[in-house]
Amino acid sequence: MATTTISFAETPLLNLVLRRADDALILGHHLSEWCGHAPMVEEDIALANIALDLIGQSRSLYDYAAQVEGSGLTEDHFAYRREQHQYRNCLLVEQPNGDFAATIVRQVLFSTFMDLYWREMMSSRDSTLAAIAAKAEKETAYHIRHSAEWLIRLGDGTDESHARAQAALDELWAFTGELFEVDAVERSLIDAGIAPDAGALRDRWHERIAPILREATLNIPSAPFMQSGGRSGRHGEHLGYILADLQYLQRAHPEAVW
Repeated sequence: MATTTISFAETPLLNLVLRRADDALILGHHLSEWCGHAPMVEEDIALANIALDLIGQSRSLYDYAAQVEGSGLTEDHFAYRREQHQYRNCLLVEQPNGDFAATIVRQVLFSTFMDLYWREMMSSRDSTLAAIAAKAEKETAYHIRHSAEWLIRLGDGTDESHARAQAALDELWAFTGELFEVDAVERSLIDAGIAPDAGALRDRWHERIAPILREATLNIPSAPFMQSGGRSGRHGEHLGYILADLQYLQRAHPEAVW
């Protein structure tokens, strides 16, 4: 039986690019699900714009992945024609939207990390990654500002909004440890000056997150165990639902153009 799944050799550089691209694509797709469902029209537009920023980042990265891989694959092949275990996104971004508070908490946690990461990536010896980072950082700076303002409003708002924000933070905090994991794949690129050391960003991330949570009157959870596995393709059931929706057209009509 013919398959629409692509196969390719995953070098360290390609793996790194896919990690960043998959994070952006999956979170961007999740945020797009709010279109028409956000609490107010202005926020409907804001979340859609953040989703477009992330999908734009993923496109630039997938395009570079295709160049690195070099066998004629395109950005669409990487986005739509891989199996779940071939995706390298962190587990945080594939967590369900939940209620509005959960979406905002997820965005604050992820965007704060990525803003720091892109700032460091701007000094990469890889000129393409440095250029992508320079554009992406301007976007993530806005993503933090927007989502942090909402989190403060929710956390320091009514009893109900505070409870929902705290519950979301308690649930999602255990997925933040994976953001700072550095394996052998990334270590070789860090040593070569191509990738930032994500592990070295942990303290700075906490320094930026803590004042936001304080102003939101939210307590930082104590999570003795951190979830991980996304970077090596071990995902939960949530990603499967996302991919079934995201990939349907390309799987049903591979190579279709119109």
